[in-house]
Formats: sequence, C-alpha cells, structure tokens
Amino acid sequence: MTDVNEPENRNDATGYRSSSLPKPVLVQKQENILRRSLISLLIYALLFYFFFDQNVVYIASILLVIIVHEMGHFFAMQLFRYSNVKIFIIPLLGAFTTGKKQQVSQSQLSIIILAGPIPGIIIGSLLLWLNRYQHNETMTMLSYSFLFINVLNLLPFFPLDGGRLVEALFFRDNHTLRLVFGILSIIALGLIFLISGSFLLLIIPVMIALDLKNERRHEKIRDYLRQEKINYLTDYENLPDQDYWLIRDCVLLNFPKKYQGISAGNHEYSLIEPVLLQHVSSILKVNLRFDLKVIPLVLLILLYLAAFLVPLFLYLNYH
Repeated sequence: MTDVNEPENRNDATGYRSSSLPKPVLVQKQENILRRSLISLLIYALLFYFFFDQNVVYIASILLVIIVHEMGHFFAMQLFRYSNVKIFIIPLLGAFTTGKKQQVSQSQLSIIILAGPIPGIIIGSLLLWLNRYQHNETMTMLSYSFLFINVLNLLPFFPLDGGRLVEALFFRDNHTLRLVFGILSIIALGLIFLISGSFLLLIIPVMIALDLKNERRHEKIRDYLRQEKINYLTDYENLPDQDYWLIRDCVLLNFPKKYQGISAGNHEYSLIEPVLLQHVSSILKVNLRFDLKVIPLVLLILLYLAAFLVPLFLYLNYH
C-alpha cells in the first residue's frame, strides 16, 4: 500500500461501492481551429514586436519557423490517426500540438516528436548552404532562425522535443527516472535562460516544477489503482462509470485545497464537474507499445545526433 489517500466507501465485488450516477459526458468543443490559430499568431507577432522591438521581417521569419515546426507534428499525428489534433500558440513562449490516441508505439511517438524539428533543420541547412556565396542578409537571418529554434528544441531537456524523445526511448514508464529527468531539466533550462538573458522564458522551468509536483500525486493515485486492479491505461470514453467515481474520489482526497467544499464519496455532480472530469482524464495514461529494437533505436539516435552536427558543420564551413 502506498501513502496515497484512498476512498473508504468500498463494498462491491471489486472492493468499491458502485455509483448510481453515470460518469459525466466529455463534450468536445466545436472550434474554428484555423481562426483561433490565426488570432494567436497575430497576438504573438504584436507582443513580440512591442516587447523586443524587432523588425517585421524578423518577426515573420520566427512565425514561419513556428508554423513549419508545429505543422510537422500536426501532419505526423494525422498520419498515425490521432483524433482531436490541435495547435496551440502561446504568445512570447512558443507553441505546441496536441492529439489523442490510446494505443501508441515508440516508433510512432518518436516520428511525431522528430517531425517538428527535423524539417526545420533541413530547411535551415539548405538555406545556409544555398546562401554560402550570396550572403543575403534576409536569407541568412531566415536560415539562422530555422536552425537555432529547432536545434534548441532538440536539447535533451523536458518539455522540449529532445527531452520528450529521450523520455519516450528510455524511461517513459519509469516514474522515478522521469522525476529525476524533470528536475535536471528545470536546472538546465533555468541556467540557459538566465545566461542568455531570456528572463521571460524562466516561466517554463517554473511550470515544469508545478507539473512535476502534480504528477507525483498522480503517480501515487496510479499506484493505488494498480493495487486495486483498476485499468487506467484507457481513454475516458471507455472508462467504466464506477472507475470514474473511484478516481474522482482519489483526486479529491489528494488535492483537498484545489477542491475545497467537495467531499469524496458524495457521488453527485458538482458545479465544477467539467474541471474534475479533466483531472480524472489526466490520471489516465496512453498505452505505449515498446516496439523499437536495437537497430531502429541506434538509427534514431544517429539521426538525433546528426540534427546537431550537420548545422554545426555547415556553419563552420561557410562562415
């Protein structure tokens, strides 16, 4: 038994009292993704202009790099039949792409991760090579933008793509190693942003720290669910009603300050049930299939290293 707080109302065949209420329905909002993305891009450009006083061409190049990067993730997810694929653009900080699929393999996940930075590095390398004699300032700036942002994104620190790749290849299901890796990522990114003077980006390691704190509690809940033989390697749609209420009780007991006034064991819908629903969904995990053998794994590592070495080689030879 772990030190997770556990529900007390247990009297059915599985050890837990069945609830008379069905789980709430997860409603997917109908959104105009293109319109929302365009508005986010506009806000990003305006804030970037006023905060950093950069010219329009430079801002346009940054936005182009971000679009190409996230579209790589987007199309890779579409290729592997993810559902509800969306691109979120966070002004001044960057962007990320999300999607849902319950059964995922290591090879698919690795391709999705690398589909963001690798195309940008290829484009930046080609522009740098084509511009080796002309030395056009705009093309130089564009090539550097593609290379810098995408190579930076491949650094082996969570939540960058490089960190996600390392996690997916080596310790996706090892909570202790993930925790250590997260702490190292906080320290490394904090130092990088401090040394570079990118103080606004210090919000990223702060957010990682908060996420690690919550994930530690989530893992305790999963430990309890494993002991009770409750399947959390499923999506919300296929989660049994009684399992929803059980996990909901675990969430309420382990996050008492966040959900003050809502009692565990009282299986009635609350005014913030949509928030609780999303929290329960965050406890559920993707079922990752470890399908990478030695040769594909070595090839992926070589591709990862080449993404750093090729731009460095081009830079040293043409400048």
